[in-house]
Amino acid sequence: MTPQEVISGIASLMNDTAQYQYTNENVLPYLNIAMRDLMEIFEVANVQYTNATSEILNIPAGTREIGPSGGPPQLPSGLIEIQNVWERQAGIDPWIPMTRKEFLPYYEEGVEISQFLVFVYNEGKIQVLPANQDNDLKIDFIKNMFNLPININQMAMQMPFNLCQSYLEYRGAQLCSMYIGENPTRAEQLGMDAQLAIDRALSIYAKGRQGTNTRRQPFRRSYKSRSGSWGSY
Repeated sequence: MTPQEVISGIASLMNDTAQYQYTNENVLPYLNIAMRDLMEIFEVANVQYTNATSEILNIPAGTREIGPSGGPPQLPSGLIEIQNVWERQAGIDPWIPMTRKEFLPYYEEGVEISQFLVFVYNEGKIQVLPANQDNDLKIDFIKNMFNLPININQMAMQMPFNLCQSYLEYRGAQLCSMYIGENPTRAEQLGMDAQLAIDRALSIYAKGRQGTNTRRQPFRRSYKSRSGSWGSY
């Protein structure tokens, strides 16, 4: 599946197979919105494409903060939300799970221990109490699936999630119908088609997750929380 194939499908749904009005340039902004919607849906539903584990991060003694940029250590790129953080003494197993807190505990000033034990994730940074030895961290996290926005030079780029091509076409066509064609009736029907398409895709992915503990929530709960209509995005 490529952006060009999806845009061609969107144009066909708009009765413009030759793309006289629904050109790549005109449709691409709405495809980016549809892809962002898909990414958020997958993150809520715990589709496996959103799960990732970081490389081992070596945290020098005395470190208080691990951020997304700057000098090492750095958080992995594409991190959306943290699921688990594990620690060990540098290079020495076993890995021990850390506890996430809203605030770091107030230990006696000047007291350092060998392990972090707890962490806070705030403003895109992991904050820890400084340890008196080098430790390793490993992070299980929800990742960003797409580098958005896609630009016009990426029309031939291969994208994953072939099962979601129908959703992207219907959702993109819905947005085009609403904001280019200004046809809310057609947009409403395309929105229902998009809903059916994403329900089918999530059901297929869910079959492989049966018996596995996940963070998945009912998709319709997310749907209803957004005013009950795809057109309300």
